[in-house]
This record gives sequence, structure tokens and C-alpha cells, in this order.
Amino acid sequence: MQKSNLEFNDDIHKYVLDNSLRESRVLNDLRIETQKDPAAIMQIPPEQGQFMSMLVKLTGAKRTIEIGVYTGYSTLCVALAMPDDSYTLACDVDEHWTNIAKKYWSKSQVDKKIDLRLAPALDTLNSIIDEGQEESYDFIFIDADKNNYDNYYELSLLLLKSGGLLAIDNVLLFGSVVDPTQIDKSLQGVFSDEDIRVVSDLNFKIKNDKRVEVSMLKMADGLTLVRKV
Repeated sequence: MQKSNLEFNDDIHKYVLDNSLRESRVLNDLRIETQKDPAAIMQIPPEQGQFMSMLVKLTGAKRTIEIGVYTGYSTLCVALAMPDDSYTLACDVDEHWTNIAKKYWSKSQVDKKIDLRLAPALDTLNSIIDEGQEESYDFIFIDADKNNYDNYYELSLLLLKSGGLLAIDNVLLFGSVVDPTQIDKSLQGVFSDEDIRVVSDLNFKIKNDKRVEVSMLKMADGLTLVRKV
């Protein structure tokens, strides 16, 4: 058996969490509240949040963008990992979900670091490019509508500094990028054929994009890390 073929069961996953996860009370409370939401599948798992926290610390990030906030778990993980004078631009369109996010950002006293923009993310990103903010961000996380992933990718490269890091979530789409017919029945209808095509095409594009360095991880639903050269 090769290491690349290993499949981890629930017991192994629990072992990993029991022996590595350091989740604050507020993060845990937010995650538990989000699990009650019918769309909770959109929330990243806690080990991914902790991994992203380490990434921003390792890179010394102080200016970040979140494209897709949902209830704010990933945003909170990143904001908690950065210094008091950091800045996060958070892009979303849903007031109900982001109201939950704001409650927990306030509890963690990071709300002053986060600039929430309730508008289509493409509009927000283009507006800050028009303001002259190109190449001024250290870290960007994409976890929003899949049909715009390529657009978000291109705008993110404009906004990232050289050496900046981009993290792209759901790059495996629960295996549908390999075989759309094998997706779990409970997830059928979550992703459209267009979503699958766009993400598949973007994965191929990044692999061959000389502007970046890339590593795709089998973490959660697939996480691609892109470093702008």
C-alpha cells in the first residue's frame, strides 16, 4: 500500500482533532451554532481553520481578504492569528449569515480588524483595485460561489503582493471534479454542472500557471495553496 492511497476513518479523524486541535471557546460556539443551519456544509472544519491560522502567522500576514464569509468561522480564525493593527476585507452578500459572524467577531474582540462589505464580491474587489490597492494584500481565501472562481482567482492575483498566499477552498467538490456521477446523494444539487466545469478548469489552469507556485491538499473538500511569484 502506498501512503497516497490511505483513507482515514472517523476514529482517525477524531484522533487528529483530539491530539492537535486548539479551538477557542468562541470558535467552538460559532461552529456549533453554524451546524444548526441547513447550509452548514459550507463551513470549513476546525482543523482547516487552525491550519489557515498557522499559514497567516508563518507568512506574517497583516492584510487579508475573505471572499465568502458565511457565518465567519474562517474569517475569525484568520483575524485571531494576526496582530492588532491587521486588516481583513470580508466579502459576502448575505446579511443573515454575516450577522451571526459579527456577533462572534465582537465576542473575540476582532471586529475592529474586519471590514465587512455586503455586496457582490466581484464588485467589491474591482472597486478596491480602482482605488489603487493592487499588490497590497498578503493572504486571500476564496470560498464563495463556484461559477466565479476563475474571476476571483484573477482578481486575487492582482491584489496579492509578490510572495503573497492564496487559499482556494472546495477544489475537489466532493469528488465531482473527477466523476460528477459519484457525488453523494445528499450533495446532489449543491453544485451545478457549471460549478464543476469552472472549478475543474481552474484546477488545470493553476497547475500550468507560471505566475504562481501551487500545492493542492486533500484537506476537507480540497484546498489549493497558491503563492504569487
